Amino acid sequence: MDKLIEKLDKYIIFFVLYTLSFILFFKFIKYALPFFLAFIFSLILKGPTEYIIKKFKFKKGFASLITTLAFFAIIITSIWLMTTSLSREAIQLAKNSQHYFSDSANDIYKFIESLKVYYNNLDPSIITSLESNLTSYLSKASNLTVTITSKIIQIMVSFLAYIPYAFMLILFTLLSTYFFTKDFTSTRDKVMNSIIPDKSNKFYTIMNESKRMLSNYALSYLLVILLSFIETFAGFLFLKVRYALTLSIIAAIFDILPILGIGGIYIPLALLNIFIFKNYYIGFGVLIWYVVVTIIRQIVEPKIVSSSLGVHPVSILASIYIGLKVAGIKGMFFCIFLNIFLKVLKEVKVL
Repeated sequence: MDKLIEKLDKYIIFFVLYTLSFILFFKFIKYALPFFLAFIFSLILKGPTEYIIKKFKFKKGFASLITTLAFFAIIITSIWLMTTSLSREAIQLAKNSQHYFSDSANDIYKFIESLKVYYNNLDPSIITSLESNLTSYLSKASNLTVTITSKIIQIMVSFLAYIPYAFMLILFTLLSTYFFTKDFTSTRDKVMNSIIPDKSNKFYTIMNESKRMLSNYALSYLLVILLSFIETFAGFLFLKVRYALTLSIIAAIFDILPILGIGGIYIPLALLNIFIFKNYYIGFGVLIWYVVVTIIRQIVEPKIVSSSLGVHPVSILASIYIGLKVAGIKGMFFCIFLNIFLKVLKEVKVL
């Protein structure tokens, strides 16, 4: 009984400390964002920098400068190209969405009339309800399309006001990344030695295990989201769907949201092309591709995430689902990291 109470006390203490740390992290991250990003980037650039030093016999400072500048050039160019393409497509989609729905009003009503053959025997009140609900849904779909694209445009425009801040953020992040990358090993060793002189200390083991699992999780989940985006974008390009980039990004965002998922883009897009625009090639192509992407996602995500963490797939899925249901995106991260740290502490025999 005493052992059970002692174990329960450890879990309660861990949960309280973890919750406080999680809240404080998200509360103060905005003040330390450049340095947090720089630390993450330096972890990514550590390998390439060491490779350049060994391969070309460059000094550490020069090798760090090369990898940092190349890394930021790739990121900034990618963001710029994606932003310009996305804003162009979003503006076109916002202009044309209402036009599509208004021009297709007759086709929509003809479609409703054609369905009467199948539901004529139903109660008139049910028929009226079905027709009004379908019309309402189409109206909402039109308004939602305009709202989403308008929000994207507003974000693009409002971003202009943040250019000075964005420039300062990029500059501080770039400089910090360079110095972190150049002095990563020596700085890390000095800090760790000052905090934990004895490397056999359990806290040192916990830190190493936490770093390994967190970095594995971040990379694996980014890989899953990137995979969904690439699959959607490639499929839409092959099917010649208009606004492929915009719709792929929205689908990737929907993919991490509760209930909606990528079906929030695929299904309406397929139905519109089949029943309204009479473009059966795109409509059925999108439906088939939706099934393919969904199957791949269901197979790949748990395996990638769980294998990188050493956590059971059901545990990860439960963390994602419960977190999203309780508190949205933050809740999802809270539950996932809770799962990860519990695994870490069990691995090092703390819990």
